[in-house]
Amino acid sequence: MNVQERVTELESRLAFQDDTIQALNDVLVAQQRALERLQLQVEALAKRQEEASGQFDIGEDESPPPHY
Repeated sequence: MNVQERVTELESRLAFQDDTIQALNDVLVAQQRALERLQLQVEALAKRQEEASGQFDIGEDESPPPHY
């Protein structure tokens, strides 16, 4: 294998690696956006649950009913 063939092979590999890195980056960005959306949803649900527990006066340290 001469030098020109080796350079061509390396350039080809580099191009494929660049494409792979870009594809992985795109997936990572999409996952980060989805994670941020999910975190906002969890925060909203936690807030709603706090409001609901205050509205219905649900206490965490209530003793169990007598039939237990």
